[in-house]
Amino acid sequence: MTHVSISPILPIAPISVTGPVQAGNATSSGVGGSSGASFADTLAAQLDKVSDAQTNADQLALQAATGDLQAVQDYTIAATEAQLYTQLTVAIRNKAVDAFNEIMRMQV
Repeated sequence: MTHVSISPILPIAPISVTGPVQAGNATSSGVGGSSGASFADTLAAQLDKVSDAQTNADQLALQAATGDLQAVQDYTIAATEAQLYTQLTVAIRNKAVDAFNEIMRMQV
C-alpha cells in the first residue's frame, strides 16, 4: 500500500497558546504565576476564532449566492475551515464534560 501525502493549498492556522496556561489567578509551586494567559482567556480567544471563521464562511456564501465571488474555492476552503473549527470545539467540549463527570464520580 502506498501512502499519499496531501498538502493543503491554504494551511489552517493551528490553535496555539503563547504562554503558560493557568487556571484564573491560582498559584502553586511551579505552576501559574502572573505571566501568560489564563485558561478562560485562551478559551475565549479560540472561541472568537471559531466565530470569525463562521462569519467569514457566511460572508463568502453570500458573495457566492449573489455572484460577486470570483473564486468559488475560497468559499469551499472557508466553509471547511469553519466546519473543522466547530468539530474541534465540540470534541473539546465533550472531553471537558467527560472529565467533569469523572471528577464527580470520584470518592472523597
